Amino acid sequence: MLVVAITSRALFDLDLSHEIYLNEGLEAYRDYQVNNENTPLDEGQAFNLVKKLLGINKKLNKKVVEVILLSRNTADIGLRIFNSIEYHSLDIKKAAFTGGNSPHAYAKSFGAHLFLSSEFSDCKSALKNSIAAARIIPGPRRKVETDVLKVAFDGDAVIFSDESQSIFDRKGLKAFEINEVSLAKESLHGGPFKEFLFQLHKLQNYFSIEECPIRIALMTARHAPSHERVIRTLRDWNIRIDECLFLGGQDKVNFLKDYQADIFFDDQKEICDLASRLIPTGQVIRLQS
Repeated sequence: MLVVAITSRALFDLDLSHEIYLNEGLEAYRDYQVNNENTPLDEGQAFNLVKKLLGINKKLNKKVVEVILLSRNTADIGLRIFNSIEYHSLDIKKAAFTGGNSPHAYAKSFGAHLFLSSEFSDCKSALKNSIAAARIIPGPRRKVETDVLKVAFDGDAVIFSDESQSIFDRKGLKAFEINEVSLAKESLHGGPFKEFLFQLHKLQNYFSIEECPIRIALMTARHAPSHERVIRTLRDWNIRIDECLFLGGQDKVNFLKDYQADIFFDDQKEICDLASRLIPTGQVIRLQS
């Protein structure tokens, strides 16, 4: 089973509530939430991802995806969140309300393959516990056009380790390409999102290619000749990527818009900030070795 842990601010639009907390304090925030606990929250940045993942259970008529709510709220304040879950018909049954403490600590106990939060520190801590984690970046809400889930990944430091990316960062493009050509037949090491990618691929295998409700795209700044190592790595992992775009440094944003991604994972903050204006985006924090 694919298990996704998500915070309330990633799932729902809590921007106004958060402003009240920042400007007026905890008591005003609590009063606001309790007074509005029967007013459903609007959809947040990761709402489409969660809804479509849970929809796979209905398509298969069995539970292959579970979503866990993790929240810094108390259970008292969290009643509005559960009411909103019910209003939006989301099959989310399990939750942890931590009363101000970081909720990431319970992601591992719940067996999460993915942790989504709006908090940088929570995501960093989850990654240190070997859980794929991404900081959901605020952006405009987007209307869902299809029930097909489209997930897009960057390659290096996301699906793959950051070893090759580090060479590029330290020594530049030429050294990077020399390294990748010399190691073209040697598989890349897995990155923080390899296991989540593998779990998505397992879900895909429940369906025929023609009828699969999940599509996966790789959007990487790599281009020939560094493409070969990527292709051979995915082949060795026995993972199918539906669309591979080797962009050679071109801006990814327009390609993500054309792909109509429900979410995009990348480690570069500048790219994430640009992408979030059009596409729900999760920044993958790079841990320093």
